[in-house]
Amino acid sequence: MRILAPIAILVAAAVPAAYIASPAIAHAFEKKSKVKEDKQTKEERKRAEQEAIRQAVQRGELLPLPRVLAIAQKSVPGDVVKVELDYEPTGIKYEVKILTASGRVREVEINARTGSVIRIEDD
Repeated sequence: MRILAPIAILVAAAVPAAYIASPAIAHAFEKKSKVKEDKQTKEERKRAEQEAIRQAVQRGELLPLPRVLAIAQKSVPGDVVKVELDYEPTGIKYEVKILTASGRVREVEINARTGSVIRIEDD
């Protein structure tokens, strides 16, 4: 389940490894029960998710978005069209989709803590 954040970052639901790596961040992304949430509850959850990301960046647990975008565009020049923050069993990563000058969409996966490029692939 992915949730759209106002700054066009899609955030994936937390997996158990994320609880070990960063419990405060993972808690904000916990999957709720299938009961419909009212609008106010959804807004509160979105604010909590945004605040958890902001605090993780301030603590140095996640790289700030401008730095991640610079890393991605250095690897694949072009226009950024989408950014996702995903939790994987191996850790937290950014997925940056870039539209190249030739019209191809490439996805650059970046370790959210270290900034190392994990993989570059066609989307």
